[in-house]
Amino acid sequence: MVNAVIGISSISLSTEEAELIKKYTPYGVILFKRNCENEKQVQELNQSIKDICPECKIFIDQEGGRVARLRKPNFNEFPAAATFDTEATVYENYFKMGEYLKFLKFDINCAPVADLFFPFADNIIGDRSFGDNVEKVSLFARAAAQGLIDSGIIPVIKHIPGHGRALVDSHLELPVIKEGLTVLEKTDFAVFKNLKDLPIAMTAHIIYTALDPINPITISKKAIDYLRNELEFKGLIISDDINMKALKGSLSSLTKEIFNAGCDLVLHCNGNLEEIKEVLRSLTEASLQQ
Repeated sequence: MVNAVIGISSISLSTEEAELIKKYTPYGVILFKRNCENEKQVQELNQSIKDICPECKIFIDQEGGRVARLRKPNFNEFPAAATFDTEATVYENYFKMGEYLKFLKFDINCAPVADLFFPFADNIIGDRSFGDNVEKVSLFARAAAQGLIDSGIIPVIKHIPGHGRALVDSHLELPVIKEGLTVLEKTDFAVFKNLKDLPIAMTAHIIYTALDPINPITISKKAIDYLRNELEFKGLIISDDINMKALKGSLSSLTKEIFNAGCDLVLHCNGNLEEIKEVLRSLTEASLQQ
């Protein structure tokens, strides 16, 4: 198995995609809006992936609110994190979401967001956050994760160790956060330490100068070691999308940097076949060199 989660191009597997999945057996395949036409089609697509590679996990990025790959009128929709005011309603929402995703034959959902909300920051997080209070966000994120788990879906908390303070969108450029470690460990980082026992966390493509003044979290061995040793996160760590503009360099070099930094899984989302081949080959090479 290759430690990658890859996107695909359309509403069904192409012959080339099917051959790649069979050859490399990636850890997972992630679906986006371009892959989702209606419930029956999604069920059939997910089953076709499983038929080729039974151990492959099917991911989706379905937070609710703005970040939802499944949209009305053909799919159920769910509200944004900021709309909830009790743990019970959070749990109920994510349990129902999980049941629906299970019905569609998904295994893993890239939710919930555990980033704190900061009013001065870029709006890329915004209402995707449960709020600005460490205790509340920790409790609500755990309730969301537990709702998914109890419905049979594995949650992915994001974006470890925190994206909330970023003044720019990491899809477009590299955020640099210069806040001191003492403050961070009482705020942003504290939420993720409170969730250290959850199964998967997705990295933030952000430089935290307190951890590594040169490299973003995703490609920083110092930072990943901090997540493991200080925040005590023991689950799988998956990179955010390798194609986001916060990261610089070739796909091959980035793939190897992410793997060598200590991330368990490399995420590549856009479904470009040649890029997927490059990521899968590079991960295979990196694995053989260790």
